[in-house]
Amino acid sequence: MSNASATSALLDLRQASALIERGETLAIAGHLDCLTALPRGNWIGGTTPYFMADEGGTCRLDRVFVQPFGPQVGEILCYDRQRLPHMLEDAPENGFSIVILPAASAVLEDYAREAPNYPDMYIKPIVGWVAGVHLDQLGSAQAQVIDGRSGHCYSDQAIVLHIPLPPEQTALVHAVNLFTPGTGPTLRFDETGFAARECLIDGVRGSLLELIRARDIDTRLPLVADYCGAMINVSIQALESEPGLVSFYAPVFAGVDYRFADAVEDYSARFLQAMPSDGGPILFGCNCILNYLYSQLQGRQTARLTGPITFGEVAYQLLNQTAVYLTLEHS
Repeated sequence: MSNASATSALLDLRQASALIERGETLAIAGHLDCLTALPRGNWIGGTTPYFMADEGGTCRLDRVFVQPFGPQVGEILCYDRQRLPHMLEDAPENGFSIVILPAASAVLEDYAREAPNYPDMYIKPIVGWVAGVHLDQLGSAQAQVIDGRSGHCYSDQAIVLHIPLPPEQTALVHAVNLFTPGTGPTLRFDETGFAARECLIDGVRGSLLELIRARDIDTRLPLVADYCGAMINVSIQALESEPGLVSFYAPVFAGVDYRFADAVEDYSARFLQAMPSDGGPILFGCNCILNYLYSQLQGRQTARLTGPITFGEVAYQLLNQTAVYLTLEHS
């Protein structure tokens, strides 16, 4: 991969359009009105008005965040639910893929549930994010992904940019996660899903909602499962969207042990300390909307990590309450 001729940045529409018309391959995040105003070209996009910019966290309805990958590189493909499991079979043998999935879609649910079992998963690097909407529009607007070649918007498909690398270069996937399982009860769910009423609580069936209320659990803390040393978060989205129901931003998996995370002292400071300050060039980055809110990142810089603020992150599988980035290493 040749060095990109531009750097990741929050741009106005004129600046972003100039990059597209120059033939750059781009991943672009922004409000739907901004994305649909851009010219056609070799780019993929997703909706969010929240960003980590050089000047700090911000919400902008008039700008887009652009991540460049060089002139006319890679392949852009759309994946519906039927084609989604074959996503990485289409990826280059040496390279990486960037996926954008629309929030509250069946294709996102499929990816969240099944991605760990997709062919070539964990062999070929894949990162990405979940498109969303302004928080004031939750429930009234639909997240969209965009194929920049045609200008078509999709609320029910994933858009993927597959980028090859030369043999001497390797893409490495990184995730920043502050959370570890706490000392509370072990929770095990009967079914894989984005919501639950009951679960086994230290082996005894009970109401998850009642547990949260009885123990006054801070629902800013995610459920955490230890997958062979990798901590995977499941963040709480809402209590009682239906009576007795607890809903999640990612699915809990049947037969997996979860605990609510330990509280993190000075969450904001710890999160900022965990941001990458050195290492190889960052080609892609994103950060969870929950980190933006709970770490109070409005106006605060996040070291070298810039990019969209997202409604879920992809570092191979779907993650919550993390920051994800991809670096380019030379052998």
